Formats: sequence, structure tokens, C-alpha cells
Amino acid sequence: MVQEQLEKILLQVQKPARYIGGELNSVVKDPKMVKTRFAFCFPDLYEVGMSHLGMKILYSLKNAREDIWCERVFAPGDDMEQLMRKNGIPLYGLESLDPITNFDMIGFTLQYEMCFTTVLNMLDLAGLPVRSADRKGLWPIVMAGGPCTCNPEPLADFIDLFVLGEGEEVNLELIDLHQRAKAEGWTKEQYLEQAAQIQGVYVPAFYEVAYQEDGTIQSITPTHGAPAVVHKRIIRDLDKVYYPESFVVPFVETVHDRALIEVLRGCIRGCRFCQAGFIYRPFREKEPGTLNKNGYDLCQSTGYDEISLSSLSTSDYSQLETLLDEMLTWSERDQVSLSLPSLRVDNFSQSLMEKVQKVRKSGLTFAPEAGTQRLRDVINKNVTEEEVLHTCRTAFEGGYTSVKLYFMMGLPTETMEDIDGIVHLAQKVVDAYYANPNKPKGKGVQVTVSVACFVPKPFTPFQFEPQDTKEQFQQKQKRLLEVVSSKKIRINYHDSTTSVLEAVLARGDRRLCPVVEEAWRLGSRLDSWTEFFSMDRWEQAYQKFGIDPAFYASRRRSYEEILPWSHLDYGVSHAFMVRENRRAHANLTTKNCRQQCSGCGANKLLGRRCFD
Repeated sequence: MVQEQLEKILLQVQKPARYIGGELNSVVKDPKMVKTRFAFCFPDLYEVGMSHLGMKILYSLKNAREDIWCERVFAPGDDMEQLMRKNGIPLYGLESLDPITNFDMIGFTLQYEMCFTTVLNMLDLAGLPVRSADRKGLWPIVMAGGPCTCNPEPLADFIDLFVLGEGEEVNLELIDLHQRAKAEGWTKEQYLEQAAQIQGVYVPAFYEVAYQEDGTIQSITPTHGAPAVVHKRIIRDLDKVYYPESFVVPFVETVHDRALIEVLRGCIRGCRFCQAGFIYRPFREKEPGTLNKNGYDLCQSTGYDEISLSSLSTSDYSQLETLLDEMLTWSERDQVSLSLPSLRVDNFSQSLMEKVQKVRKSGLTFAPEAGTQRLRDVINKNVTEEEVLHTCRTAFEGGYTSVKLYFMMGLPTETMEDIDGIVHLAQKVVDAYYANPNKPKGKGVQVTVSVACFVPKPFTPFQFEPQDTKEQFQQKQKRLLEVVSSKKIRINYHDSTTSVLEAVLARGDRRLCPVVEEAWRLGSRLDSWTEFFSMDRWEQAYQKFGIDPAFYASRRRSYEEILPWSHLDYGVSHAFMVRENRRAHANLTTKNCRQQCSGCGANKLLGRRCFD
């Protein structure tokens, strides 16, 4: 039925290949031969979702079981959505083209807060009530995972259960439990009660939140036998965890159109602004042999001629040179280029540069994050100006004529002197290029400076900090442009309006649920895309429910305040966060995990020391 309707409308939309399925390595099964049908939903466009490594892993993991059929579902573009609604076409799985209301379980991955309204839009487009309480039956169960589940409260009214941490094991446990529930005729509440006993599973309906007169949280009380604290899940041994031998190869170019191998999980660095660096702890690596096989298998099965070594900080992989030597034995022969997207300036070497240039030269990007040494110490970046300049000189001597530098503005304790420092550091990089006696003749240098707006996130030492207001961000952006005096420096900066909204959603509580729903009903979805975003809708939603966004975005939290995520445990202790926040305000750095254990608490998830 859906297929016949699609044939009538596909020629009226841009990029119809987003919506038809049938790609190389996609998995098609007989629905009569499986016990569980799972709709894996990415609340963004096809090109974004098809680039996401976590979706690739979990899609293949589920489909490796004969009794499970996992299908991919993406948010349609605006043109496609209008035609779907006009023609009564519900949201469907790409593999079967069946409506996802036919599925047993629907899972969303929440990669960024700006996707929240798209989650509701996809549920509505499927023909499902957006609120969990209005979906009475055992199926479909609507679940969600990903980094935003470290504070899922702004979506608490819409999602049946959240998965905290890494999903490879817990996803299958939830599916097995659902199969038992179906066989034994459980109610939805009975299923959720049992699911809440699985480590890493959070059922928001089983927690009552009380508030004080000043708007802060008074208490979070579990009901239905749910645990007082929900602990995240991790995979202890990455060499034994499932990794796919093939990826679905998209019909259209995606954001990251290449093969990906996951080198490690976690991060040793402890940058105080970085949520991923804390919620993915503890640090775990794969062996070079495992990674080499992963990379070779993927290139053989997909035909990609570029492979990315993915992690939060790939140059911190302890056996990186060994791994690259092993991979070059076949990648150079097969003309497959190696990409290292997460390099640090303090361990970038000429040897490393030469290895990644063997097949073709890719761009170099480094992230000093702050323009002055004082502020780099505040955020615990543990990188000096000389290390930045030495790395850039190494790159220029290797033939590079451009470099990208990432910074943030609005960081705690920041002054205008720190903003000036961003441009001054970029100018020193330009000067380093022209000081190179071997620079290419007739070629200038281009230093691209990208400046994001700081967003305080849960489970970071800066979770207590106020965010700059929109006006403060705009003043700093204006100052940034005024200080630039060289055409060799290109400045890009992020829209502060969306950054403030991101902060509201990142640190919000469940009183934001009606705000999210109202913003969606007013037309919000795909909010991370400039052409779809409208702050007016969110302002109307705030006003309707009497919400002051500054309460969530620009208010300092006390160390004693009960936070919306205080009943969730990602392995890093509250005491550590407080200690690191105090060290930040004293301009004190903390050594990385390899140099010295800082006692964050994540080692308890391993049951041993992170490093011997």
C-alpha cells in the first residue's frame, strides 16, 4: 500500500533516494519469520542519520539475530512530509516500507537536544499519540538512547523508557523481555516494571518530581519498585563486542560519506566543558588487529575509498602508529585513504602526518578551544600556545597551506582579553606559515577559525555554570570580527539563539515537556537546520506555560542543588564534578588519566583500575 502511494509522489520531492530503501547491504527479512520488528529512528534527515556510527552498529547487531528485524527510519524533508500528510502516508521503515505502527518497538537515538521536536513530529507522522500515557498497549514500546539521555527529562512525558550508556547488550535484553511479555500477555505497565530492573534502563513515569517555591527540585522519588539511582551500561571488552562487517551504502552523499571504525571509547583528557569526555568514560581501546580487520572488512563490503578512525581523541590511542602501519599494508595498495578526525595538537607528529598522507591529503583541524593560556587552564585543555604553533609548523613543513582551528566563546571566567586571544593565536599561526623557508612558492595560507557558543551540559564540571546571554554572545562575536586584521584569517561563528535554546533543553526538567510539545504543535521540527528553525515558536511556548528560559540557561547552580539528572549515574561522581569546578575557578589543571588517576569514579564500572 505504502509503495503504491510512494510511486505517485517521489518525483515531486528533492532527493527521492532518501525514501525508497533498497541500498547495498540493507537487510530485508520475512516479517512472518521474526518475533520482533524494531524501528530504529534517527530524528534528522537521511544524510545525517546515515553518517552515524552508533546507528550502523545497532542496526547490524539486531539484524544479526534471526528473530529480530531492525529497519531504519529517518525524518522526512519538508517537501516529503507535506506530501505524506496530504496523501495519508504514515511514517514507514525503509526496508519493508511498512508503517512503523506495525512494529513491536520504536527506538530513537538522541544525539543533540535540537532534535526533540522532531521526535514528536515523527511519532505523530506515524499516527501514534506523542505522549507515553496515551499509548496504552504493549506495542509499540517507544524507547530512546544516545548522549541526550543523560538528561532526558524534557522528553519524559513522551518516551516509555530511556537507555543510559552503551546499547549493544541492553537493547537485546529489552527485546528479549518484550518477546516474553508478548508471549505471556503482559500489560505495558508490567513490561515497564520489569524493564526498569535492567541496569541502564530508566522509566520516567516511575519517578515523581517535587519542586520548591523557588523552582528548584525538592525531591525525585521512585515508584513501582524502580531503583532510586539508574546506573549506565558499558561494554567492558571492546575487542569482544559486536562490530559489523558491512554498512548500508547510501544512494545519496551523506555528511560523513566514508567507512568508520571505532578505535576507542571514552577520553583521558577531562576537558571541563566536554560532556562526551565524561559520559563515555571509562577509557577503553581496541587492539590494532581487531581494528585492522574491521577496516578491511568494511572497505571490501562497501567499496568506500576512505576510512575514518573514529573516537573522541584518536591521537590518544596508545598503538596508533602500529595500527596505521598495519592498515597501510592494504589501504595504500587499494588506494584507500586514512582519516584521523580527532587529533590533539600535543601529540601530532611528522610521522603521523606522513602516514595519513600516503594516499591523499585530507584537511587538518585542531581545537585549542580558548585563545589564552589562562582560559585553556580553566577548561583543562592542557595545551600550550607553543604546542599549537609547533603542530602548525609541522603541518606547514609537510606541505599543508590551510588549517582549521576550533574555539569556544562564553566559557566560564572569560573576558574580552580571551576573545582577543583567539585572533592573536590565529595570527601567530599565519606568521608561522610565512616563517617556513620551504613554503610552496606563490601559495598563501588560510587559517579558518570556527567559534562555537559554550553550552553548559549535564555531567560536566561546568554543569553548575551560567551560560552567557544572547546579547553577551553577540557582543563577543562583534569584538572577534573587529580584532581581525588579516585576510588570511576567516572567522565563522555559531548562532547564539540556538545555543541558548540548547542550554535550556540540556539542563531542563520535565516542566519543559509541554513547552517542547507546544513548540512542535506550532510547527517546530528539524530545529538544527537554519531554514526550519524559528525562535518565535519557542518564545510563544515559553510564554504559554510561564517558563523563564534564563532559569535553565543563565542561572548558576549551587553544588547542593538537586539537578534534574541527579537520580541518573554515568559513572563520574558528583564530588568529582564539584572538585573540578573549584579547580577551574582557581585556574588549576588536572592531569590526564594516563598520567594520574583523578578519582572520577568511572573505574567502578570496570571493576578495576582504568590504567595499570
